[in-house]
Formats: sequence, structure tokens, C-alpha cells
Amino acid sequence: MFRPKALGGALTALATVAAGVFIAAAVSTTPASAAGTGTGYLHTNGSQIVDSTGATVRLTGINWFGMETDNKTFHGLWSSNPWRGQLDTMARLGYNTLRVPYSNDALKAGATATGINDFVNPDLIGLSPLQILDKVIDYAGSKGMRIILDRHRPTSAGQSPLWYTSTVSEATWINDWKMLAQRYAGNPTVIGADLHNEPHAEGTNPAATGACWGCGDTARDWRLAAERAGNAILGVQPNWLIFVEGVSCPSGGLSNVWDNDPSNDEDCGWWGGNLSKAGQFPVRLNVANRLVYSPHEYATSVYRQTWFDAPDYPANLPAIWDKYWGYLYKQNIAPIMMGEFGSTLADPKDKVWLEKLMAYTGTGVTGMSFTYWSWNPNSGDTGGIALDDWTNINTTKQAILQPYLIAPSGGGPTGGPTGGPTGGPTGGPTSAPPGACTATYRQVNAWQGGFQGELTVKNTGTAAVNPWTVTWSWPSGVTLGSGWNATVTQSGTTVTAAAPSHAPSLAAGASVTVGFTANGTASAPATVKLNSASC
Repeated sequence: MFRPKALGGALTALATVAAGVFIAAAVSTTPASAAGTGTGYLHTNGSQIVDSTGATVRLTGINWFGMETDNKTFHGLWSSNPWRGQLDTMARLGYNTLRVPYSNDALKAGATATGINDFVNPDLIGLSPLQILDKVIDYAGSKGMRIILDRHRPTSAGQSPLWYTSTVSEATWINDWKMLAQRYAGNPTVIGADLHNEPHAEGTNPAATGACWGCGDTARDWRLAAERAGNAILGVQPNWLIFVEGVSCPSGGLSNVWDNDPSNDEDCGWWGGNLSKAGQFPVRLNVANRLVYSPHEYATSVYRQTWFDAPDYPANLPAIWDKYWGYLYKQNIAPIMMGEFGSTLADPKDKVWLEKLMAYTGTGVTGMSFTYWSWNPNSGDTGGIALDDWTNINTTKQAILQPYLIAPSGGGPTGGPTGGPTGGPTGGPTSAPPGACTATYRQVNAWQGGFQGELTVKNTGTAAVNPWTVTWSWPSGVTLGSGWNATVTQSGTTVTAAAPSHAPSLAAGASVTVGFTANGTASAPATVKLNSASC
């Protein structure tokens, strides 16, 4: 498996949740809602994340991994789907946030990104991992998406129970975070730091050597380490959110199941998923309203926890989630941003699990935030939203997530089509009057035998164009390689970019950017039209 998870919870059964403990009604409020991901930097207000105007924001995102591996950059850049095309699809599907795992190896001077299809992504040739990250952040921001950086591993070799290892010190961990905070200071696309991925238990109690919560040992207490790193980051970038995951076993060690004494067996959960002690021992940050708790939650495709085989499954699940992390949200202590959850859905129980989990997070803008694991189809234990071609999607998974997704908005003038799975502009089909559009072309790159470009068309009419179609002509001998942000086809010398079915309308004053690669001599699109209107 690509990302195996050994689980402390595998050794113990879930203790029964006492009636009423951690069960509280969700706070009843009617906050202003923000379109997409809101405006400016984000902060917290009780159990909610809000933007700079105070409007409530719900992060409904996805993970795109690879920068934490030996490739040191996003996986799937080897595919025939350009990197912008993949981000276009994520945004169109309704994922408004991208969680980006990385390892400290990828941040080192001289780090080299590998596994890139140079023909499809010529603009990435020779760039460092950080320079590729810069481009992804800039483009995601133009679409109204937000970015959460996730320190996934100290090195590309694998995950670690603690935030430091014998070769990567706590000082390196914190200094690299400060570097990233400084690099993206002033760019509100990047909203925060997921400090360390999946702290977890190691060693058998009483000889625990893994991450504990509230034990007071500065070498192992993840809560104290999160405070040190979080405050160091906020000292450089006070506008960031600090995302803190849980542990697996609060003691930091696995229970001794061979002593035949269940009374001292600790209740453990998923790696990073146990925040049961955070209410008693909260993370204390020097800047108020910056803390978001970020548990992980998985299904049987990752590990068959005892509760999946309980007689009352799936009715038992809400009490389990309440105990481990849901109480923080329900008692208005802090927001929840579920940083990872996913499944292959191969087991019928997993489909029920995912449906129950999404319902538990709540609907609408006040629901719990999340970033699904993962976009990547090559996650061995979960699979992805993208299929193996990195272009088509798993419609079964997407259909379960779809009602909870809030599409990004608020990007720049070339931020792509409006609307999305949560609803777009309304109104019947209309046609723009002649001359009611403008077209701008930008050649992104060129190489021997081909080129890459972006054509931005703006609807300057007074009514929406629904559905929209952009056409242009190329000289004989220029042929389409690939396209994104629309369904792009070619017949003779005419190229047609048709609106996707989930975002058919181009509102008055709105723009769409159609990206493409082509074979032949670099040529600007000619005779550009928006439906019947010449631009």
C-alpha cells in the first residue's frame, strides 16, 4: 500500500461512551455566509471558520499528494492531463481547498522534482519543488481556492510518530515552517499550517515512546510541541490558521493486550484521529482565534477497527466521533477541519461509513470543514477521486461528497467558469449580441513542435450566456493536444471549447479561461467567438 497506517486502536476495543458525555447540541447561530472561500485571511469564531468580513466559511477540500515522496512534487504530473487541468477539475467539482502534503526533503536547497511529463507540462521544466508549489498556489488562488500546507513527513522515507527524528530535529521542523510562512506572507491563498501529519503511539506501555497528549513530557507531548511550532509560525505570520491533528493513544504507547487485564487497556483511535484529551489539555496559542483541530478518520479499507463489526453498526458511529473529536465542535470549543478521510468503497460497509460521516459533518456553510483523501488514484489504501488516467473521476465517491461541497469563488478575472455543483447562475439559455465579448490570448510556453496557451474570453453583454461555447481557428497544420476548463475538440482548422455540464452558464461580466497544448508552430487563436458573438 502506498500509505500504510499501523494503528494503535487495532489493539484495543473502543470503550463505551457514557451517556451524555461529550454530547451537546450544536451551537445555533445564523451567521452571514461567504461565497466559496470568503475574502482575505481566515480566523475562527467558536466552532466556525470566518473570513476577514466575519462571514462564515466552510472549507470543503481535497488532498493532492506527492511532494512528501521521493518525487518531491505532485503525483500525476506524469499523466497526459496538465497540472492546471487537474486543478480545474477539482475546482469545478466543488473542492474549494487544497491540502498539500510535503516532506522536509522537498524544501532543501538543491531538491529536484521528478516524475513530470515535460511534453504536457513544459512550464515546469527545471523548476524546484518549491517553485512548482508556487505555481500551483498562484493558479489555485486565481480560481478562488485556498491552500493548507501539511508537513506530512520529516523525510520522504516515511511518516514518523513524533514531529522530529534522529536526522530531522525539532529546530529544523520549526525553521522550515517559518520559512514557508515568510515565503507566502501577504498571499491569502495560503491560509495555514497543518503542523505534523498523524502523530501516533509507539512502544508498549509503560515503555511508551510515541506522541502523547497532555502527558507533560516535552519530548513526547504533541500538545506542547504544537504550541511551540504554532506560536513560532504566528510570530512570523499571525494571519495563518494553525491546524493541529490528534494522536492515536493519549499515553503515546500501545496497550499490553497480553497481560489479560483489560482494565488498563487504553482507548486508542486512528493515527492523528484522537483528540479526546484536547478539551482537558487545549492547545494554547499566542494569537487568539487561530486554532483549528484537524482529526483523521478512515474506513475498513485502511484498517478494520472493532467498531466496524459492532452489532449496532453504523448507529454506533456518531458516539465514536463525538468522543474522539466531534465534541470540540458541538461544544463550540474550536472548529473541526477533518484533514483526511477516505476509502476504496470496496467493502459495502465503507459506503455506509462515508454517507454517515458526511451527514455527521452537517450541511451548509456552518458544517465541519474537511479535505478528502485524496485526489490521487495511486493511494493504495483508499484510491482517489481521480481515476487512473488522472482525468476522469470516481462518480460513486463524488456523488456522496457532492451535497457537502461548496465551490470556490472570488478568484481573479481569469478564475474560470462560475457556478459549480452547489449551484451556478440561473436563467434560461441566452445568446450574447454581436460584439459582446472580448478575447485575450497568452502563450504560456513553447517548445520544438508544440506550444501551450490560455485563451480568456469575457462576456461583456448584459445577460448570461447559457450554455456557452467558445470557438476559434488555427492555421492548417496546428492540431490540438489537450485542453482544460472546457470540453475542447477540433474539426479541421476550427477548435470548439464547450462549457462543462456542471458549469454551463457564463454570467454577464464573467470570464472563462480555456487552456490547451497544441502541436505545430505556435499560433494565436483567430476569429474567436463566444457562441455567435465575435470577440
